[in-house]
Amino acid sequence: MSSTEKKNYLLPIIMMIFLFAMISFVTNLAAPMGVVLKNQFGVSNAMGMLGNLGNFIAYAFMGIPAGLLLQRIGYKKTALIAVAVGFAGVGIQYLSGHTGQDSAFAVYLLGAFVAGFSMCMLNTVVNPMLNTLGGGGKKGNQLIQIGGTFNSLSATLVPILVGALVGEVAKANITDVFPVMYIAMGIFALVFIVLSMVQIPEPHMVKQAVSAVSDKFSALSFRHFKLGAVAIFVYVGIEVGIPSTLNLFLADATAGGGLDGTTAGFVTGTYWFLMLIGRFTGASIGGKVSSKAMLTVASAIGLVLVLLAIMLPTTQNISMPVFMTDPATGALSFGMTQVPINAMFLVLCGLCTSVMWGGIFNLAVEGLGKYTAKASGIFMVMVCGGGILPFLQNLIADNASYMTSYWVVFAGLAYMLYYSAIGSKNVNTDIPVE
Repeated sequence: MSSTEKKNYLLPIIMMIFLFAMISFVTNLAAPMGVVLKNQFGVSNAMGMLGNLGNFIAYAFMGIPAGLLLQRIGYKKTALIAVAVGFAGVGIQYLSGHTGQDSAFAVYLLGAFVAGFSMCMLNTVVNPMLNTLGGGGKKGNQLIQIGGTFNSLSATLVPILVGALVGEVAKANITDVFPVMYIAMGIFALVFIVLSMVQIPEPHMVKQAVSAVSDKFSALSFRHFKLGAVAIFVYVGIEVGIPSTLNLFLADATAGGGLDGTTAGFVTGTYWFLMLIGRFTGASIGGKVSSKAMLTVASAIGLVLVLLAIMLPTTQNISMPVFMTDPATGALSFGMTQVPINAMFLVLCGLCTSVMWGGIFNLAVEGLGKYTAKASGIFMVMVCGGGILPFLQNLIADNASYMTSYWVVFAGLAYMLYYSAIGSKNVNTDIPVE
């Protein structure tokens, strides 16, 4: 690729990085919105998380079709469709603030579901597209790492922004969050316009039909991959379930949290901030530490942290460093705030979950050879765990307690530990993969 071509790809590279951030921005909007929905409509915790469920369940429908779409029509058209669907999904959520109280909840859920289709397509396209625009190799990998950094930064900011906009939880309303939706729709519109005007290389489009050759094996023929697919389902449920339920707990005065919406959002945002730090750390030691060792240690430490959060009383408070706003000036600063000690241990889990996706993916596809591409499509389907497990967790929170619900997370981490230590071994080395 010439320097001229690289210069020509600067704008689409920037747009892809924006989309990398938008994936977490829109996805992670659903969890803090659970606090808004719970208070505006007087629903349970589980009902408040239906938007998150709708967003992630879309992956179950769109995971494999998104991969096929990418092969048939290429990066550019797939990305444009995904951006347009994302704009529509956020737009429907915005419209829910202008409809009657009786229908607003259903309209919002529809918007979250539509947005989920977009996020699935974007997840399928942005990684390979950034790699291609960078020319592959180290440059392509560097661009993906930059995109991942912006993804984590965006995830950190969303609960903070929502918390700052909502303020007093008891008066929370969808209209309070309109500025966040304006940002999302504005970026989607900008990216659509830019991408529609630039040329993008399409090395992976299917240019002609290839005669099908019968193959009695597939990615699902490998035990370690099947167990890894389950691990992805569990992992995304853990990653989302820890902070989303924490946000609900902290904003619930009757359950021991009792923080205002802004502080609750900032504490939850710290979890995502620690994920950002963890990814930086994981990237720096990834060349020296195996995926198996990294996932084993992260799962074991996560188990200890969650167990401490479950067992310790919610009445015991501790000072914890978080981002906060000055009540007088509104200026953003970093300081100490009092939170239940359970919250501190759950926030620290962000350091553990930060390195799990890469570890699971590497272990699950090791030795798959020609079956790796289709394995990635199956992984996209299993991302729906990010909606199903948090919904289950909050059903338990409604009928027992918030901390009791974290036994779901504990069980998930126990499975992750099993997978890293035992289940990730390839016992199907006799299957030809060339």
